Amino acid sequence: MACRIPRVNNALWFIVAALFSLCLTNSTLAQGTPGGPPPGAGPPVNKNPNLDDRARQVDQSRLRSAEMDAGTDVEKEKRLQAAIANMKEDFTRIQVLRNDIARSLIAGKPLDYKLISEQTAEINKRTTRLNVYMRAHAAEDDKEKNSVELKSEEMIGALVKLCKLIDSFTENPALKNAAIIDSKEIAKARENKANADRDLLAIIKLSASLQKKSENLRMSQ
Repeated sequence: MACRIPRVNNALWFIVAALFSLCLTNSTLAQGTPGGPPPGAGPPVNKNPNLDDRARQVDQSRLRSAEMDAGTDVEKEKRLQAAIANMKEDFTRIQVLRNDIARSLIAGKPLDYKLISEQTAEINKRTTRLNVYMRAHAAEDDKEKNSVELKSEEMIGALVKLCKLIDSFTENPALKNAAIIDSKEIAKARENKANADRDLLAIIKLSASLQKKSENLRMSQ
């Protein structure tokens, strides 16, 4: 059983990973609403004495609109920062849990089904939340595959597989190098992103199966 214990990766590429799903939102935020007509392009001067009042109302309305837009941008920035913080926390935590599982397997200890249930439930919860931002999509040939209930004798093998999936996901170049992708490497970047999607969805599915099976085994003891 090959199951190493890598150091938890705390690199700042979490921000890049967050932007995988948020970049479209950011590009939308960067687009302002079209401005008004250029100076001199407006209607001719009107001598109506009510015009000044109307102009003041328009200016006040524009000021209120600008204040609302500024407030919206601040809220969007707060949501972006919160998303990045959540991804960093979730990404780090699934590595810690993965290492805890690996240590128990390497030590050859009897399986603690209560602990495994808790660990895999948390991995499932955090990877599911990661997928809110990553928006992973299953390949066409994987969409019809349903999760199969694990047998008792398959638990160790499934835990080893879960560790390897987490390794593959966290070491994926699509997450590490997204900020420096050359235009000539777009095809490779898409392939890496597809692999990251596949691993993330597999982690979500396998952790759910492990949590369910370990809970059943715990109850039967």
